[in-house]
Amino acid sequence: MSCYKRAIVAKSRVATVCEEAHCPNLSECWSHKHATFMVLGDLCTRRCHFCAVITAKPNPPEADEPDRLATAVAELGLKHVVITSVARDDLPDEGAGHFAACIRAIRDRSPECVIEILPADFHARDDCLSTVCDAAPDIYNHNQETVARLSPAIRPAARYHRTLDVLRKVKKCCLAFLPRAD
Repeated sequence: MSCYKRAIVAKSRVATVCEEAHCPNLSECWSHKHATFMVLGDLCTRRCHFCAVITAKPNPPEADEPDRLATAVAELGLKHVVITSVARDDLPDEGAGHFAACIRAIRDRSPECVIEILPADFHARDDCLSTVCDAAPDIYNHNQETVARLSPAIRPAARYHRTLDVLRKVKKCCLAFLPRAD
């Protein structure tokens, strides 16, 4: 990645998973105008054994982060952006409103950019899932890290069947936003 692009990301003060994880594909992805950003801070409220993010009490969300993210996406001329985050079980809406604000801010600044999200499970809460789906991301991604038998050991703060519930609910919610074929 060029120094110019790194400077844009640094100025935005929004973390890229690409840089934080020292991804070996960073140059290839960024040259194709794809990037993955992590919002809502760098401290997680869950302790999953597959993840290296520090578990601690997070700071409050930064209200200007959606705008800073949208500015970085626009300045980088991204065609595809992935937004992920730490789990924010400490927030009343678990960060759903912040995700929605990020989606809307990017859509306003970069309407042609494909927006993919990869949020935590929001405990499969209908209100949180609806908040995010109402913002109309192009892709709603959600990981199932392992099989049911191993899930308690690998994902102690998550639940295998809750993840399946999230996927079912998101599918139903997002289908409401698809254009109807008449």
